[in-house]
Amino acid sequence: MSDSLPPEKRGTARIEFSRGVDVHMVAIDGTWSRQCKMTDVAEAGAKLRIEGSIEGLALKEFFLLLSTTGAAFRRCELAWINGDNIGVHFLRGKNPGKR
Repeated sequence: MSDSLPPEKRGTARIEFSRGVDVHMVAIDGTWSRQCKMTDVAEAGAKLRIEGSIEGLALKEFFLLLSTTGAAFRRCELAWINGDNIGVHFLRGKNPGKR
């Protein structure tokens, strides 16, 4: 996912949220979390607006909690950073506990 690609080149249809949807980024090991807003989403990824600094955070892979209870989440990898916006790809098939 690239923020500079026109919508028709991104592959799947995207849904934009004018005010953003409150979500949380959480480290895979639980050592950090950040409040953020999901400003658009597609089947393969999302665009997030970060509230607070991301400096020093391990952003290669993390969980994106989509509900306040944590029941709805996606495992993500960082795709790009542009100021206080980041793009993420949703990872599939990486459930180490399931066989």
